[in-house]
Amino acid sequence: MKRGLKVFVGLACLFVIGLPAFAQPSSKSVETFVMENFDSIGNQNYLYKGEGLSWDWSINTSRFVAENYPKTVTTVGIPNSLKNLRANTDTDPLVYGVQIAYNRKGDNWFEVYPSKDGNPYEIPFIGNVTQLDFWVWGANYKYYLEVMVRDANGTVHVLPAGNLLFSGWKNVVVNIPGWVQQSSHLRSGPENMSFIGFRVRSDASEYVDNFVIYFDQIKYTTNSLSYIFDGYELKDVDFGSATDDDEVGDAK
Repeated sequence: MKRGLKVFVGLACLFVIGLPAFAQPSSKSVETFVMENFDSIGNQNYLYKGEGLSWDWSINTSRFVAENYPKTVTTVGIPNSLKNLRANTDTDPLVYGVQIAYNRKGDNWFEVYPSKDGNPYEIPFIGNVTQLDFWVWGANYKYYLEVMVRDANGTVHVLPAGNLLFSGWKNVVVNIPGWVQQSSHLRSGPENMSFIGFRVRSDASEYVDNFVIYFDQIKYTTNSLSYIFDGYELKDVDFGSATDDDEVGDAK
């Protein structure tokens, strides 16, 4: 009897373990989203929660910036490693460039950030992001690159992305630390982490009279199903002015 009971329990456990967990999405579901390739600034149509988002790009600088700077340009160009991805397209690939100069050496900096209607605009990430991946063209100056993100609690994090002491294109990958809060249990406020922009700092001893940088192909790796649960569509129902006896409208 004891042996038969052990066999029965073992089979029962195997059966339960083999059942699919319908209420929980896979924690290993990984996707890559292209946030910006600079080919259609102002008309990106980045899809977030069923809505197409678009934005422009703006520059903010420290106080000792030289007159008539910074200068920005969207010009034809692409890293060699990405050319095969554009082989069958009819339009030329574009990159976004910044030229800047300062009146003195020191802790000079500038920020490249998304904007809409002249105001800073933060791009929401989808899911639980593990890394941010982009291409940077360096002019072999000893400058430092940082990525700024805002977590789901509203705290801004500045993540180091290395130095720019190289010539030409380089693929930069920034891992998102696990301690950055990317989702909130609150129904109000930010729902996901968001991208604020890039910050570039000059080394105190480096020349600052003519610095140039280009950006291309900003994308990120994420588990887009990490916060999807059974009944997720009810989270954003608009109750409006409904009373206890009213029928609430459809979920967004």
